[in-house]
Amino acid sequence: MPRRLVTIASASGLHARPASLFTRAAAATGHEITIGRPDEEPVDASSILLVMSLGLSRDEDVVLESHALEAETALDDLAALLGTDLDAA
Repeated sequence: MPRRLVTIASASGLHARPASLFTRAAAATGHEITIGRPDEEPVDASSILLVMSLGLSRDEDVVLESHALEAETALDDLAALLGTDLDAA
């Protein structure tokens, strides 16, 4: 099961605009991908309401995961997105 540990880089965390950009990108992969804090129950990465309900902050670590073995590239792309300050973009 592919997974990535990523540190959120956006100044406002994963709220509003960064969450919107991330969830749209997650939905566009065509894979079921989850996001969550390590050791907590993850949520659907394509749902803006669920992602924003996590209240993720800047410099917080999250786990991206998919049950699809072919999702490796998608997870790499989403990890790069979260590793970028989307507030500055």
